[in-house]
Amino acid sequence: MSFLNRSTTSTTSTASAATGQELANDITVNNAPEDSISDLSFSPTQDLLAAASWDKKVRIYEIDANSGQNQGRALYEHEGPVFSAQWSLDGQRVISGGADKQVKIFDLASQQQQQIGIHDAPVKSVRYVECGPTNTQVVVSASWDKTLKYWDTRSPQPISTITLPERAYTMDASQKLLVVGCADRHLAIIDLNNPQQIFKTSISPLKWQTRVVSCYPQGNGFAIGSIEGRCAFQYIDDSEQNKFGFSFRCHRKTPNNTTSALRSSSESHIYAVNDIVFHPVYGTFSTAGSDGTFCYWDKDARQRLKSFPELNCSITTTAFNKTGNIFAYALSYDWAQGHQGNRSDYPTQIKLHATNDNEIKQKKKR
Repeated sequence: MSFLNRSTTSTTSTASAATGQELANDITVNNAPEDSISDLSFSPTQDLLAAASWDKKVRIYEIDANSGQNQGRALYEHEGPVFSAQWSLDGQRVISGGADKQVKIFDLASQQQQQIGIHDAPVKSVRYVECGPTNTQVVVSASWDKTLKYWDTRSPQPISTITLPERAYTMDASQKLLVVGCADRHLAIIDLNNPQQIFKTSISPLKWQTRVVSCYPQGNGFAIGSIEGRCAFQYIDDSEQNKFGFSFRCHRKTPNNTTSALRSSSESHIYAVNDIVFHPVYGTFSTAGSDGTFCYWDKDARQRLKSFPELNCSITTTAFNKTGNIFAYALSYDWAQGHQGNRSDYPTQIKLHATNDNEIKQKKKR
């Protein structure tokens, strides 16, 4: 049976409930990283998956979208844990940054790596972006040194440096929007038509530390996830924000061990939202957390589309492939339970889940 047709999700109106069988056919990626997985990213042009890990390596896997079969395609190393690995817009190169303070680029065809940038502290996040009216492609990196730097891959000096309000914890970009989530809940919003300055700074509407920001595919706003099991949806335009902005609770366990929905009011255990990613076709989104679950949501309907069974370990990072029919998620320790939670038998795996429209597509309005 085809990997893409294996999902056992119910097609009834109760599809949002987890039955326990939804993940039974998920494929395990071979030759997983040897330490916690910090970032996953699919190529925008083919089914290649890049994985960054605390084991100082970036691995690139080739995935067969029909069978789920996979194999290693390439591997390169940093001199410290790697925190971010993302693809170039043409899918020919991977950029990465990590604890060694370096920004590297890896060319898939030549299998060669090159250092293209350096910071004064660890690099938390990297992205390929298009700047200005000519859509000039550059690499952007955000660091704990409280700077954002733009790099031309042909020069060792940054094209431009922006001072951030605090250490960078997370970053994302879409269209001409770039958002950096910083320490102390600071947010730096940049219009890539004018990339050399911050367009607007604000404080996260969530009361606790920012774990992830994710820009909407349309580039008109962004989602924020915090360590307190909460997400917020922000819009750049004030009128849109007043009309559509909202926040909700997720990744919380109630006493009867169920995950809260958007408007649930009772909870006992609260978990970090580790990742938020948007579906490339439908614009719906996923959240994944320290509670070992991921869910699919429709932000416009403010509705949970599908919850999945709890896994016995944290989900640290996730990614959809270019068509949205594969959802990759990483199982590894995220230090949510401190040093004592880092057991020797803690899983470190990458799983591939075949999505279907019942799970991820917006529901028709009744």
